[in-house]
Amino acid sequence: MPRVKAAQGGKAGPKKRRLAEQFPAGEVMIDMSKKEWKLGLPVGQGGFGCIYLADMNSSKSVGSDAPCVVKVEPSDNGPLFTELKFYQRAAKPEQIQKWIRAHKLKYLGVPKYWGSGLHDKNGKSYRFMIMDRFGSDLQKMYEANAKRFSRKTVLQLSLRILDVLEYIHEHEYVHGDIKAANLLLSCRNPDQVYLVDYGLAYRYCPDGVHKEYKEDPKRRHDGTLEFTSIDAHNGVAPSRRGDLEILGYCMIKWLSGHLPWEDSLKDPNYVRDSKIRYREDIASLMDTCFPEKNKPDEIARFMETVKLLAYTERPVYQRFRDILLQGLKALGSKDDGRLDFRIVENGSMRAKSGPKVTVRSITLRVPGSERYSMNSF
Repeated sequence: MPRVKAAQGGKAGPKKRRLAEQFPAGEVMIDMSKKEWKLGLPVGQGGFGCIYLADMNSSKSVGSDAPCVVKVEPSDNGPLFTELKFYQRAAKPEQIQKWIRAHKLKYLGVPKYWGSGLHDKNGKSYRFMIMDRFGSDLQKMYEANAKRFSRKTVLQLSLRILDVLEYIHEHEYVHGDIKAANLLLSCRNPDQVYLVDYGLAYRYCPDGVHKEYKEDPKRRHDGTLEFTSIDAHNGVAPSRRGDLEILGYCMIKWLSGHLPWEDSLKDPNYVRDSKIRYREDIASLMDTCFPEKNKPDEIARFMETVKLLAYTERPVYQRFRDILLQGLKALGSKDDGRLDFRIVENGSMRAKSGPKVTVRSITLRVPGSERYSMNSF
């Protein structure tokens, strides 16, 4: 489901953005710290930008095993600039490693920022950003697995996403668009998942001062309509509780295969009103999505806990982790970090063993609504 940007009646449409031209393999770009990056083959192209394999410059050509990708857009387009600001403030490798050590994590699902700069070509200026390379997105995995994930996999995913949300929230940002298409698996370790696309990332607490709750009709329904928060439906700037609410909707979707309002996405007000109604009666939401007896009580408790958060309140992230860990315990499992994407029935695995999942494509996104689907490499 694509993101919806609220219409702004009475105003001219957005400025038309220039398209990025193709660069040849071997093109060298120099970032702001004077590091040189060599481009490999293009692996994706959208409406305004391109993505290429990339590696540090050397005499060798960039092969299919390149560790990085570079996003390139005309410098006056804007979307990449928005995402770049987040990465520069919150995703430098040393910042991420410091957090991992301090919180004793095995990894953190935030892409690392390796560099950026401006590149001139044929009299035109282009903005570029170097970041980690990834494997398949969860939306592809979800669709390939009969649009269901197992209960254990949903809980494991959510624990890792919670790690990411706590990190970006503590660095003054909220994501605002959590969904399967924005969650990418590591191309080297399929048990690691990364939250990408910070084109809607919002600095909710600049210099430690939280933005006030203020409804703006021009911003109503921002985000991906199916999952976006009630605050976003009301035109309020994203906040920490909104990210957690969105994660709750994702968990329900991944486990049950549907959300009650998904057939009415052409009516944003109906979607908003449905979410408000179910927020006041979470038991009804669970009955609707999980009519069988074996309901995931931990998801209901998660949503009830989100419901109690004030707009400016800092969540107690460990409380949410404990809820998910209790769900794993109820399954006779634990947080072992494993992600199993075999086909499921009623939240359980169809068979005790299954074929190994092979990642055959990757999906990356340049900020905005353009998806970049790429061949495997």
